[in-house]
Amino acid sequence: MSRHGLRRLGILGGTFNPVHLGHLRMAEEAVEALALDLCLFLPAWVPPHKPDPHLAAYEHRWRMLELAAAGLPRFGLSDMEKRLQGTSYTVRTLRALHEELPPETELFLLVGTDAFFEMPTWWGYQDIFQLATVTVLERPIAVGDNVLAFLHRHVSADYSRDLDEGPEGGLAARTMYRSDTRLPVVCLKTTRLDIASSRIRALVAEGKSIRFLVPDAVMDYIKRKGLYR
Repeated sequence: MSRHGLRRLGILGGTFNPVHLGHLRMAEEAVEALALDLCLFLPAWVPPHKPDPHLAAYEHRWRMLELAAAGLPRFGLSDMEKRLQGTSYTVRTLRALHEELPPETELFLLVGTDAFFEMPTWWGYQDIFQLATVTVLERPIAVGDNVLAFLHRHVSADYSRDLDEGPEGGLAARTMYRSDTRLPVVCLKTTRLDIASSRIRALVAEGKSIRFLVPDAVMDYIKRKGLYR
């Protein structure tokens, strides 16, 4: 799909060290729930929060994402953070994407619950709420009014819960918060797959199987390249 034909674009960033089935399921459910034209995976060039000695080279993480997204037309990749160089800050990436994309494109920044509540530690985080609809992919346990209290405290006091919430893109389990000065914030109930990249790396280091945690092509790539050993 041409980027110029996109109206609704999901953005999923991270180290993807390695990409796993939890990432892919999260993206799949967001695409359906938000009626996204495409979900774009953006591997970090230099993560600001993760000085990890076990971080695989960008080229390996990119290739694993390519293998994971192969044949999936609603999934795509962006090397924006590589092109920007330096530390990968979300606000910087979103601004650069807006410069490249048609002005009518809506960006949906996909974040997990934990990452959402950590956003005040992100550089320039308040501007993110004017660049993209922040979409919180919730665990089955609802966070409830904690989201609204967080928005009031850290972003803008004029956020309010939308009382006329209908299903969007076929998903009823959705809560939306609106502001007159910033873009909406959406919370989606998603399937929780309790998979962590750190656990996958540990299993590889121990010589144990990671089958059914990552796509088969990614598992084969990790083995062939000797990653995480």
